[in-house]
Amino acid sequence: SDPALEWGPCPPFMPEGCNIAVVQGDPSQNNSNVLFKVNGNSSIPNHWHNSPERMVLLTGKMKVTYKGEATQTLNVGDFAYGPAKKTHTGECISKEPCILYIGFRDPLDAFPAED
Repeated sequence: SDPALEWGPCPPFMPEGCNIAVVQGDPSQNNSNVLFKVNGNSSIPNHWHNSPERMVLLTGKMKVTYKGEATQTLNVGDFAYGPAKKTHTGECISKEPCILYIGFRDPLDAFPAED
């Protein structure tokens, strides 16, 4: 991992041990890129973003489920696209942590979903 990266906390509804690091840009502005890390064998609760997201899994193995779509299993190097405002869950199914590279078109936000 790059020692220049500053890892910070995820929103409170995310699992314990979740961290985010900014790779490029300002997350409060358009077109930022972040790393999103969760511990192995942890679940990401149902949530949504105002921005679409483009994801590549860098470590671990992860399941991602968007509402109304089949679950995708991501292996290292796999790409996934998340539409804006569409609720989704995730699960890091490997023992090792899952790190996702995520590019956001619009300012970065995350909201827990009720359903």
